[in-house]
Amino acid sequence: MLYYLGYFAAIFIGLSLGIMGGGGSILTVPVLVYLIGVNPVLSTAYSLFIVGSTALVGAAGYFRKGLVALPTALVFLLPSLVTVFLTRRVLMPAIPHQLFSIGSLLFTKDLLVLVAFALLMVAAATSMIRSRQPEARTDAPLAATNYPLVLAIGAVVGLLTGFVGAGGGFLIIPALVLFARLPMKLAVGTSLAIIALNSLIGFSGDLSAGRVMDWPFLLGFLAFALGGIVLGTYLARFIPGARLRPAFGWFTLAMGAFILTKELLFHHA
Repeated sequence: MLYYLGYFAAIFIGLSLGIMGGGGSILTVPVLVYLIGVNPVLSTAYSLFIVGSTALVGAAGYFRKGLVALPTALVFLLPSLVTVFLTRRVLMPAIPHQLFSIGSLLFTKDLLVLVAFALLMVAAATSMIRSRQPEARTDAPLAATNYPLVLAIGAVVGLLTGFVGAGGGFLIIPALVLFARLPMKLAVGTSLAIIALNSLIGFSGDLSAGRVMDWPFLLGFLAFALGGIVLGTYLARFIPGARLRPAFGWFTLAMGAFILTKELLFHHA
């Protein structure tokens, strides 16, 4: 039953990406781990492929409408692609399976990924709940873009994307609106393009490291997520992402709290 519920949840992953330009990836790893039963470290690789491919389809839709700011996306991607590839290719394989113990709790690589992911969910939820950013209506001059800050955030997003398998849309959207001065609709399309390339480059790091993938499962799950993003991109015309973000934030906060409670308090009980 949970297994099939996981496929249903894939539709919502796509919906979130299509409407809000992010958020969907924060659901992918918990869905894969707790509903489908995938190993936590492998689920981060699967998440990169699913989120990357789904975001690519969404970005193509926004690109056709002229809602992708390519120069800004390139500035963001330069440091991000380097850090995400190195994280998947070098850092993740180098982390030992058993790390340390606190009392009776043994911190393994799997547990570290889940705890890091849950903390990221809490941070993302806080950002989404507290967001009161008004939607810009016109483009500011290009000179207003804070490129050094965009570069720095790009590197951080690449590291997070590589380590926990999340696209980082909750960081990318505010960065594009606040520091690159993009209107919300343009920020959503640009965010999807960044998430797509980031995630797929990260996934290529796994492939080059020789990780074995269950392609029939991946493509089946992806089909449901793609259905969601096509629907989400259509609904984005009628539903402003800014309205949905706080509600999605509370849901994400609950999910993060669940993972932390389950893994730290009950995992070895």
